[in-house]
Amino acid sequence: MRSDIIKKGFDKAPHRSLLRATGLKDEDFDKPFIGIANSYIDIIPGHFFLHEYGEIVKEAIREAGGVPFVFNTIGVDDGIAMGHDGMLYSLPSREIIADSIETVMNAHKLDAMICIPNCDKIVPGMIMGALRVNVPTIFVSGGPMPAGHKKDGTPIDLATAFEAVGEFNDGKMSEEELKDIECNACPSGGSCSGMFTANSMNTLCEAMGIALPGNGTVLAMTPERIEMVKKAARRIVELAKMENNEKYNFKNILNEKAVHNAFVVDMAMGGSSNTVLHMLAIAREADVEYKIENINKIAEKVAHIAKISPSLTTVHMKDIDDAGGVNAVMKEVSNRGNDVLHLDALTITGETLGERIKDAYIKDTSIIHTNDNAYSPVGGLSILFGNLAEEGAVIKAAGIVDSMRHFKGTAICFNSQPEAIAGIMSHKVKPGNVVVIRYEGPKGGPGMQEMLAPTALIQGMGLGETVALITDGRFSGATKGASIGHVSPEAAEGGLIALIEDGDEIELDVDKHILRLNVDEETIAKRRAAYKPYKNEVKSKWLKRYQLLVSNASNGAVLKTEL
Repeated sequence: MRSDIIKKGFDKAPHRSLLRATGLKDEDFDKPFIGIANSYIDIIPGHFFLHEYGEIVKEAIREAGGVPFVFNTIGVDDGIAMGHDGMLYSLPSREIIADSIETVMNAHKLDAMICIPNCDKIVPGMIMGALRVNVPTIFVSGGPMPAGHKKDGTPIDLATAFEAVGEFNDGKMSEEELKDIECNACPSGGSCSGMFTANSMNTLCEAMGIALPGNGTVLAMTPERIEMVKKAARRIVELAKMENNEKYNFKNILNEKAVHNAFVVDMAMGGSSNTVLHMLAIAREADVEYKIENINKIAEKVAHIAKISPSLTTVHMKDIDDAGGVNAVMKEVSNRGNDVLHLDALTITGETLGERIKDAYIKDTSIIHTNDNAYSPVGGLSILFGNLAEEGAVIKAAGIVDSMRHFKGTAICFNSQPEAIAGIMSHKVKPGNVVVIRYEGPKGGPGMQEMLAPTALIQGMGLGETVALITDGRFSGATKGASIGHVSPEAAEGGLIALIEDGDEIELDVDKHILRLNVDEETIAKRRAAYKPYKNEVKSKWLKRYQLLVSNASNGAVLKTEL
């Protein structure tokens, strides 16, 4: 066992002495040591109960003949950090989480790991750390929360609350209605109930084979979720005890086939645009060369068959679970041809993906559509290219109305998210505008803030079908509308987005994958010659380090390891 390095031999007497201080006995030194990476933290609704999951996992691991060691990572709640400088820390927290996993697991030479994430950057951060450690690892998330309901029974969620701010600001909603939404949008523990970033990543864990079926859809704090947690704990001990278990090392599960399968499911379910950012970073950690333009090739083969909030406000993760779950989505997707999903990909539970989904079926075709009745014959995400996005930009095509798929508008520019929020709330933004928010990329922000506040204001103020938004920042999974993010190169590295001026024409064509500034080259050259970059003041030592090392969004916003 890998842990023999810290527990076997006469020279490890000091090590064993320290381990005995934690409660270990003679018989424990012949058992596998299992790390339990828990993201319990009180301030995040999807995480405040995870210490209970940790105790359940510990008990199940002991019963199965392993020795459990719980350790914790940090977490940032994107919703609470939204709209102020706290959001600067969200994406950088992914790197801290990955570093924490690598540090604890490799410093103590643990044999296997079970990861308990749930929200936002925590899932990809744990995945990236697990890839570096490369021991048998299984993921079991905290699970999604149920949808909330207004007093009249209308289903609501966090996106409703953000959009309500715009409606209230515009005089379209009373203070009583706003309070009703505030008090009921997030009714209990779990990751926010729509296909936002957390639930997108938790469903992709199923597609990649690193989690049990139902990981992304079975509700938090239910008997079914607790049983899944126990089953995952038993399985990781089984793997740790297995002779010649190298085939279950994490990189042998999360490989090129798994990355492909993740993007396929992302397309079918219209996941958060953040998944592109995170999956590109995960691919790099997995030593998989993955070009961002490949995503459009997948989209051409995969129909968009499940619309979930925010794209369809009446459908939430519980509805997907009741309709057959992610396995039913994958089974229907696979019916489009043998080359769509890699069905021979190995999963952490021992079967291939094809074997896992062979008996799955859609239980409710009004929730999960068939390929023949798809919302769109192409996938729910699109990568745009053009002079404004030479290295790519991302749009959640599943969340836009047909009239915005091809759009030309005049630019109105803001050099920060707060500036944009103030401009939108004061009615500077008019129908036919393209809102430009720049210097919010990984390097420029720094930290690549999510832009749910401005996009929700646009929706809440009734501009969602007449206004587009582009940014070198990114969006919450709760964002909908013609919102284009991850524009690369970003403004801080001299991207063309930095040279846009108010009144310029910007063209968007989702179907042709185009994002273009319709300004002649001579004018652009003059602007570039006179360009003086805008710089956000950065006081944080951690964010200054991050700014020095981070790559742009089309490279996953990963940190450079060599200068």
